[in-house]
Amino acid sequence: MQDIKIETVTTNSFSMNYFRFGNGKNTLVILPGLSVQSVMGSAKAVAGAYRCLTDDFTIWLFDRRNELPASYSVRDMARDMTVVLRVLGLDKVCVFGASQGGMIAMDMAISSPELLRKLVLVSTSARITDEKFRAIEEWTALAEAGKKKELYLAFGEAIYPKGLFESSKELLTAVSETVTDEELERFVILARGVKSHNVYDELEKIACPVLVIGSSDDKLLGAEASELIAERLKGRQGTELFMYDGCGHAVYDTAPDFKERMLRWLLQ
Repeated sequence: MQDIKIETVTTNSFSMNYFRFGNGKNTLVILPGLSVQSVMGSAKAVAGAYRCLTDDFTIWLFDRRNELPASYSVRDMARDMTVVLRVLGLDKVCVFGASQGGMIAMDMAISSPELLRKLVLVSTSARITDEKFRAIEEWTALAEAGKKKELYLAFGEAIYPKGLFESSKELLTAVSETVTDEELERFVILARGVKSHNVYDELEKIACPVLVIGSSDDKLLGAEASELIAERLKGRQGTELFMYDGCGHAVYDTAPDFKERMLRWLLQ
């Protein structure tokens, strides 16, 4: 596979990096979850992982904005993503949001329903309680203390199934050594942005069909987070819930048939 070009879109007040791949007539926007380092550095690997979608979709994957304010909520992130889609002329798109990306996607679907044709929400939550934010607070404390290895291991333990985490410790440790102070600062701002997230009472404003996917052993947000979203949207045409077992929070990476399952639903 050829290298994927990182592009930048510039608006009146900020810029945002993204990459795109695929040649399909449909448009799929991917909003990744919170990460210590930008997924832009893994563009080629991501494109390879989603190659089963590339005949049917042109896929756009967006980072968060480059110029982060000191405080940056999920609602702010959703507002900026909406601006970017309009600047790029993307309309009636399918959106796949994972974890924090799913929170952003929900907010977008509520505030700008005309932009979305279908919505895939994976390992995400409509609201963040103090209890669920506690793990994220632990991550931010490690980041602020510059404890890169401990942060990567705590992050990996929270999102991966136990066996996969244990076998990945050496790799996670090695990758943590490449983290910069600037990346830690960005991570803290983005992580804190989920604290005020709560769109549970607004979910009924989502107009498009929704596929909700979670895992029974999600240690970060819990299986109930996905189930509550689906319950709130119950009865809507085209809306489905599928729960994996044993795939952890990072089900979008760990479930072997996740991409194919999403593709089948998107093409219905």
